[in-house]
Amino acid sequence: MNCAERLVAIFGSQAEVARHFRIDRALVSNWVKSGYVPSRWAMEVEHATDGRILATEVLNEANARKPIRLKSRGEEDSLFGPSLAGSDTMNQFAPAKRIQSFHPPQRTLMGPGPSEINPRVMAAMSLPAIGYLDPIFVEMMEELKGLLRYTYQTRNPLTFPVSGPGSVGMEYCFVNMVAPGDKVIVCRNGVFGGRMIENVERCGGVPVVVEDTWGEPVDPQKLEDALEAHPDARVVAFVHAETSTGVQSDAKTLVEIAHRHDTLTIVDAVTSLAGTPVLVDEWKIDAIYSGSQKCLSCTPGLSPVSFSERVVDYVKSRKDKIHSWFMDMNLLLGYWGATTRTYHHTAPTNSLYALHEALLILKEEGIENSWARHQRHRLALKAGLEAMGLKYLVKEGAQLPQMNAVHIPEAIREREAEVRKTLLTEFNLEIGAGLGPLAGKIWRIGIMGYSCKPENVMVCLSALGSVLSDMGLPIHVGEAEAAAHGAYAQLHAKAAQQKKRVQAAA
Repeated sequence: MNCAERLVAIFGSQAEVARHFRIDRALVSNWVKSGYVPSRWAMEVEHATDGRILATEVLNEANARKPIRLKSRGEEDSLFGPSLAGSDTMNQFAPAKRIQSFHPPQRTLMGPGPSEINPRVMAAMSLPAIGYLDPIFVEMMEELKGLLRYTYQTRNPLTFPVSGPGSVGMEYCFVNMVAPGDKVIVCRNGVFGGRMIENVERCGGVPVVVEDTWGEPVDPQKLEDALEAHPDARVVAFVHAETSTGVQSDAKTLVEIAHRHDTLTIVDAVTSLAGTPVLVDEWKIDAIYSGSQKCLSCTPGLSPVSFSERVVDYVKSRKDKIHSWFMDMNLLLGYWGATTRTYHHTAPTNSLYALHEALLILKEEGIENSWARHQRHRLALKAGLEAMGLKYLVKEGAQLPQMNAVHIPEAIREREAEVRKTLLTEFNLEIGAGLGPLAGKIWRIGIMGYSCKPENVMVCLSALGSVLSDMGLPIHVGEAEAAAHGAYAQLHAKAAQQKKRVQAAA
């Protein structure tokens, strides 16, 4: 037996060899076919096999199969000068640890984001890179803008993805719409309302904070009172779907109140876009931003934004310079606007391919069907979680379908991190922890985009129930799953009845 065959015999299979060495299985298969293990792996093979296969055996076999070819000309005759001595090639900045290609495990992602990525989106990211001013790429950009308008339900011409995560989208809105001295009313009912306040202050604006309890939606009356008390306010900002708590505020009503007082609106839709209705034109939202990694199930790092003509006109009329070159709307209009493309920055081409594919998948499903899918699986998940005795943080009517925050049982609160660790290490399942004042008090369970499917709901309920049962909580295995199946059955029956009524009416 050669060294490659002996490795397979020791570990039991080619897959196990690949897993142990953190390489692709195809590479191990090639070793077996070639009849030797490349010499570069000699020391690792000896270490991994506890000396059952010696490094010298690997080296000798590799040299016999693929002898080292000596140069036919002397060093002095080399076209490129003398080669470095072996010790010189390892300079002082080389990592002490040998670094190999990274192969992440396959997780079931049911936290606050990112969500799992559709294989079609992964494939799109691997397509060949082309120039960001290539006519073919520019054509794809126009399609991307059209797909984003569909997703946002808007005709706003300036609808495009900012290069950067949702936090960059947030900052893009504030840096363009808030000038030094401007008064901005910010509604805070969670972590991300707090980040809005930070943005106002960094832009030189004056924040007026409307506070609501974490886990409760923004109170429209409080906003009304704040606007009456501050008639000089220029902007109202709020989070539509607060990721830190799983609560959804009434965006339409809040925007209506803001417009009655002649203020512009900035809306955070990072978690809500594609998971619950976001109707930019119908609600007359002035500026809105989101993220690519949640219900859109794309790679993180892009922030879709949309601006009304009213905002664009205001930004163009500003006399002061926007306090960020990269995020200056006036400059980016030359790249993403309806004009001849001019260079602004090197766009993340492959990430934009991925977003294009993710939005195309959404269009194929239908935006209304996506909203319905998130609601359907949320009802099943909720039935299962409540069957385990877990209580929701947010009251019915304001609960986000795609982000479910549940109270951690008092008996195991000190061990909540252990629960998440066990889910991750034993079940490859990720759920989120609480933030801020809710740290250690809630879990955040997400069903977003490609992660929003029945098998994930069942895996989550089964794994969480198993862990909690092992910790001594009175949970009967199978009850949560049965409750979820019951919820699905009711939904299917209701849909069948609705279909019959439609057919009868026709």
